[in-house]
Parts: sequence; C-alpha cells; structure tokens
Amino acid sequence: MSATPLDYLSSAGRRADVTLPLTWWVLGVSVAVCVIIAALLWLGIRRARATGGAAETRATPVERPSDGLRWITVGLAISAVPLLATLIWTMAALAQISGPPRRPGLTIDVTGHQWWWEVQYQGAEPSDTFTTANEIHIPVGVPVLVRLRGGDVIHSFWVPKLAGKTDAIPGQNNLAWIQARRPGRYRGQCTEYCGTQHARMGFEVVAEPRDAFERWRTAQLQTAPPPVTPAQARGLALVSFRCGLCHAVRGTDAASHYGPDLTHLMSRRMIAAGMLPNNAGTLAGWTQNPQALKPGTLMPDQHLSGSELADVGAYLETLK
Repeated sequence: MSATPLDYLSSAGRRADVTLPLTWWVLGVSVAVCVIIAALLWLGIRRARATGGAAETRATPVERPSDGLRWITVGLAISAVPLLATLIWTMAALAQISGPPRRPGLTIDVTGHQWWWEVQYQGAEPSDTFTTANEIHIPVGVPVLVRLRGGDVIHSFWVPKLAGKTDAIPGQNNLAWIQARRPGRYRGQCTEYCGTQHARMGFEVVAEPRDAFERWRTAQLQTAPPPVTPAQARGLALVSFRCGLCHAVRGTDAASHYGPDLTHLMSRRMIAAGMLPNNAGTLAGWTQNPQALKPGTLMPDQHLSGSELADVGAYLETLK
C-alpha cells in the first residue's frame, strides 16, 4: 500500500492507464483557465487603478465598440478547441474501458452493504464457491469481471489506481472490470454517500502472481479448523451463540450471512471495512464495542466479560 492509497494521478491497471492521460489533460486545462482568468482580472484591476480607480470605473459609460463582438467570438473559438478535444478524448476513453472483457479470467460478485463489502468468488461447482469481505484478491495481468449490486442503498465501487467508479445499485447488476499490471495492495473506497459511515467503507484489492492467488484461493475454500485448547472451545461456543446470529464460520454452527463471513478472518490485513489493522488488540476492541469505533454500524456492542472476550479472541485468532 502506497503512502497515497487513493491517488488517482498514477495507475497500475489497464483501465486506469486509459483514463490517466485524460485526467492530466483536464487538470491542465482547468489550471490554465484559472490562471488566464486570474491574469485578466489582475490586468483589468491594474488598468482601472491607472485610469482613476473605482471612481473612474463607476463613471464609465456603457458603450458598444465595433470590436466588442470580435473579442467574444475569438474567446469562444479558443475555448471550443480544448472543450472539443476533451469531448472526443472522453468518448474514445469510454469506448475502451466501458465494456467488460469478453473472456474474463475471473468473475466475482461484490455487494455493497452499510458499511462493508461482501465478495463472492464463483466456482465451477458449488463447493468451489466461497465468500469473503473487504479484501479482494486477483491474479496479476488477468482481466477480472466484477458484478456489482447494492445490498441496501446505492454504493459506488472505486479503485483509483486500477479503474474508475461504478455504482452498486439495489435490484440491479452493474458490470465493471479491473486488471492489475503489477503486484500490490490497492485501496478502494465507496464514493456514493450511503450513510453516516460512508467515509469508513473501504476495501483493498490484493494483486498477486497467479500461483500465490491459487494458494490463497485453495486456503479460502477450507473450513475453519477445530479448536485445540479449552479457551478456543469456549470461544467457539460463544461465537456460535452470539456472533452466529449475523456471521458465518464455515464448518461450525455459525451460518448467518447478514454480516461478513469470518471463516478466514485472520487472513485479512484490515477489519471494519479497511478502518482498523487486524491484530489482537483492535480485534478485541471491535468485538466488544464496535459502536465506539464506528457509530451507527449495524454490529451491536457485545458486553462480554473479560474472560469471555479473551476466549472469543483465542478462537478468532485461529481463523486464518
């Protein structure tokens, strides 16, 4: 992850490669317009001061000089050139990036929820399908088809270094695609206001070599390991009874899909939709009192005793 994770002025993927030069062009034209207007205003003010200042300006009669329209015509003609170039360039860029790949190497379903991302990887067989959350793994150099929808309200899927924005709308499937040119972690963000924690609805796209991706995928297909210590066994019982009302841990009695799938929770770098690093301390704090960290989130405070929280943590740390 770079120091500027949402930097849209650099690219690492095919779609972003197409739009990046256009972004720089529009930015350059906008800056040039601002500079020209500022310079003309400065010249006008300077000229007014040289000929009598504000009093002279108020006393100037309205005139219609013969060359007045010529200035307007020349100005419009000059303005039309970059605007027309921008329009043509934009249409050409959209033609290159709007359609998904005809033969995607990978297809994933991404659903936006308040305030996290559900990610489902489809397989040839039902047993090859699995669900994760907030962390999308893709193989480098492979076009990935992303089927988007909103689970509750409208969200927007954006990975600036890889691709532009695509809305995730309830009751509608929108198609997008991403393709990473090199390995790395690329920050994504919801960019459609969707409620109080909209700004904390992030995710990561992890681009890795194909063999590393296949190892990750094979690991994700595994069910949760059984507990091996008494603390882990007590933690599993608590997770099944308390967390299982909203979360799934494959291989256990926790089988709800209302919240993120926790089967391989500890394999993720972040928790709470990219808000917190995934370690024992933040995991305990999030488990016990999520409302203090992310007010309005749909996960309620758990009010566990110290020993119960330790047991839950001991079990969750086995979910790798």
